[in-house]
This record gives sequence, C-alpha cells and structure tokens, in this order.
Amino acid sequence: MNTHDSSILPFMKMHGLGNDFVVVDERGITPRVDAAVAIAMADRHRGVGFDQLAVLSDTPDADVHLTFWNSDGSISATCGNATRCIARHLMDAEDRDALTITTNRGVLIAKDAGNGLTSVNMGHPQLNWDEVPLAYEMDTLALPISGTPTATGMGNPHCTFFVDDADAVDLAARGSEIEHHPLYPQRTNVQFASLVGPDHLRMRVWERGVGITLASGSSSCATAIAAARRGLTDRDVTIDLDGGTLQISWRDDGVWMTGPTAHVFDGVWRL
Repeated sequence: MNTHDSSILPFMKMHGLGNDFVVVDERGITPRVDAAVAIAMADRHRGVGFDQLAVLSDTPDADVHLTFWNSDGSISATCGNATRCIARHLMDAEDRDALTITTNRGVLIAKDAGNGLTSVNMGHPQLNWDEVPLAYEMDTLALPISGTPTATGMGNPHCTFFVDDADAVDLAARGSEIEHHPLYPQRTNVQFASLVGPDHLRMRVWERGVGITLASGSSSCATAIAAARRGLTDRDVTIDLDGGTLQISWRDDGVWMTGPTAHVFDGVWRL
C-alpha cells in the first residue's frame, strides 16, 4: 500500500478494555487528519467508529508524538488507553520493552509489564484549581456541586463522584449535565465510583466530547487519585470498568496505569 497516496488514509483499529480507537500513523507523510476527518471517521454507522482518534507523528523529543481527537472533532491532551495500545504496537514492532511518548500532556514513559500487559506513566496529577482548570479558586477535594465530587487534572479535567452504587447512576443524564457544569470552563470528564473492597473500586465514565465509554485510562487515574486523597483507598488501586479492569498506582514519579490492549484490524479510509 502506498501510504504517500494523498487520497487514502491507512489506519489501525485498537481498544483497551473496549475503549476503542482509530490510530493513524502520520510519521514521514503530510498530515491528513483534521477535525472534519475525525468527525467523519467517528460515526459508527457511516464511518469507522471510535471513542478517540490518535495520530502518530515525528518528534525530536521522544520515540513518537501522539495527538488525540475526540469524536466531536475536539482535541484532548491525553488518552491513557490509546497511549497504552500504541505503546504495545510500537514495542512489539520494534522489539523493545520501553519507549518514550510525547503528548500535549508532556513526556510519558511506557513499559512492557509482562503477561501481555502494558504500563504507561501518565505523569503527576494536577490538584490545584487553576491546573484542572476550574472557573475560580476552590478546594478541589470537595467541589460545591451536589454530591461534593473531587476535581483532578490529568492533562484533561475530571470530576469524580463517590456513590454507594455506581451501577445505579443514570450515567447518560448525569454525565451530560456535569460535563457542561459552569465550574469547568473547558468541560470535564465525569466518573461515578463506588468502593467494592479494600483498594478496589467500581467506576463508570462519561468522557468529555464522547459520551459513555466502556473504559477510560485518564478517568481511572483521576478516580484513583481522588479516592486516595479522600482516604477511601491507598495509592495502589484496582478499578473495574464496564470493559474490564485496570491497575492504577500513584507513585513518586507519577501515576502508572497497567492493563491489556488489543489491535483489532487494519483498514483504509478514503479521503
């Protein structure tokens, strides 16, 4: 296949726990992905369908640079599950057990965790109101919203509610409402989590610019951070999502996320 043919766009379809991605490799070619292409490809009936679209590009600062498009054509600074999927693909292709990745979040480190699992260091959490960001100065541990959620920045904003039963929440209604809450000038990802055991959470997620997803890496990191800050768990947490389970570890060097990945198929989008 001639990847330099400007009329076609080769892509890979991947997912992490059902959190699915279209991945486009633009290294060495003229960039082709823009908001219009992302929106068209995102349509699950008329396009390919994805939660996020990730674009690989060249960078002098790391092994690869990643840009993330949401299904509504907006850009997200980070996407943890997509980063893990791409890291696994590149490590397998290049016979490596670690690599560095730049995103709008900064430089991330990915490692082979063994047993088919992949770990990514998602960086340090952003805990101050202006880093998340929120609309004005406040305590990020308990926001002045019904349910007193916790705000966390992971390169993108998060709002985490701790409830008795995450499965009982009307996620479609509550997620959409909170995503556009005026306290979040850039909108927010929304999580509802419940404690199911020591250092073990059940979590459901509404992603900013996407909607309900089966899993979210950055949301899992934010939920683990919020749970530790509130004294509900320690810093090593197991999180059960609709699509499967992730391990989150908040360490001195950042928040490590570990879980499985899948490369489902390759295809060609005709521009």
